[in-house]
Amino acid sequence: MRMVELAGKEIINVYDGARLGVVGESDMVIDPESGQINAFIIPRKSNLINFWADRQHMVIPWESIKKIGQEIIIVDLDQTNLNFKKFMV
Repeated sequence: MRMVELAGKEIINVYDGARLGVVGESDMVIDPESGQINAFIIPRKSNLINFWADRQHMVIPWESIKKIGQEIIIVDLDQTNLNFKKFMV
């Protein structure tokens, strides 16, 4: 699958129905040797109060993707075990 085919698709968690983000507003971890996508890195939504504070990003492993449709990507993630990483602004 090409990046252009993923761009603009919304990522939905089947576990709780949460909207996690949109491909195109996210980054991807790509294996440089194979060219395969290993994970999506989704920025957590910020509000005006913590806009300048440390931002966290959610890492969605490729193995969590259950279905890629015309408009959405369905993932299965138990959010209590999600991998969050902090990045400085």
